[in-house]
Amino acid sequence: MNTVQTSSNRKVAVVTGASSGIGEATARTLAAQGYDVVIGARRLDRLTAVADEIGGRAIPLDVTDDESVAAFCAHLDRVDILVNNAGGARGLATVAQADLEDWRWMWETNVMGTVRMTRALLPALEASGDGLIVTITSIAAIEPYDNGSGYTAAKHAQGVMHRTLRFELLGKPIRLTEIQPGMVETEFSLVRFDGDAQRAASVYEGLTPLTADDIAEVIGFVASRPPHVNLDTILIKPRDQASARRNIKNP
Repeated sequence: MNTVQTSSNRKVAVVTGASSGIGEATARTLAAQGYDVVIGARRLDRLTAVADEIGGRAIPLDVTDDESVAAFCAHLDRVDILVNNAGGARGLATVAQADLEDWRWMWETNVMGTVRMTRALLPALEASGDGLIVTITSIAAIEPYDNGSGYTAAKHAQGVMHRTLRFELLGKPIRLTEIQPGMVETEFSLVRFDGDAQRAASVYEGLTPLTADDIAEVIGFVASRPPHVNLDTILIKPRDQASARRNIKNP
């Protein structure tokens, strides 16, 4: 694992939650575009394997922990792109049956984790002269759905934070893009259902969901735009999904 600071002139892209799914696919895409990719996640073995494959740098990161975020950022002497991807859902409880620990985890991971990383790296992003912040929220950031209040509340908050930052950074050399994926087949449902693989797989049976590579391709396109072009918000759904509530299985 290489955590030595770089002195090259290559642009640096930071991707959180990059040990699998959208984060891993994004790391591969940005590396293919020539970025020096620095990836962070808690599962260091998987993270290191990805970094070794793409020629990137793997650094342990828990976005819910202040000290972990500080230690991660201390390795960086340049940042051109920050992809806030770390996040997730737990459970499908109603509000009446809400598990408060699940709610805390979702808020810490999706909302506070994004705030921690963004706040820590804003000076470096501005100093780059053409910084880009990509925040992966969800269709749940704009639409509630039954039994999803904990996750939709967290994603709404994460999205509003990102959109507010767009106003606050107006006039500074930093672009901001919010990506709102619909149904994407990754480990998302496996985490939501506490490792129940059969239940997770059933979410996508009977339809064709998006893949992590589909989202990563769009992030790569965003990153390739010239400095004056800001793609503010991108909602991406599979053809088989019409809204957060409606798809071909649940019309």
